[in-house]
Amino acid sequence: MSTLEQPPETLQKSLKQRHLTMIAIGGVVGAGLFVGSSALLHSSGPAAFVSYAITGLVIVLVMRMLGEMATTNPSTGSFAGYARKAFGGWAGFTTGWLYWFFWVVVVGAEAVIGGKLLQRWI
Repeated sequence: MSTLEQPPETLQKSLKQRHLTMIAIGGVVGAGLFVGSSALLHSSGPAAFVSYAITGLVIVLVMRMLGEMATTNPSTGSFAGYARKAFGGWAGFTTGWLYWFFWVVVVGAEAVIGGKLLQRWI
């Protein structure tokens, strides 16, 4: 293999079932769930459960779609890689930056909400 050739990207199974379970629980039960649920239930009543059910269904469908794409195209990368392959470089670039921006906002928001939850005990 010459120095210009790169080995094909392959995925290796390194996460155990407990790791995946904790990642899933952490993604579902964010700090905003505790704070936002009480205000939502107070203002909308039983309609909150309907909105949670619809949102949960959308999340399940998106994750199934991501699982299908990962099975069909087993390479490293996530949403940005799949968007690049399907729609071109600009779509992959845009998706990657929007994904990064989303997580930057989420980390900041969860830090603030976590601080609000802990301020009673500190």
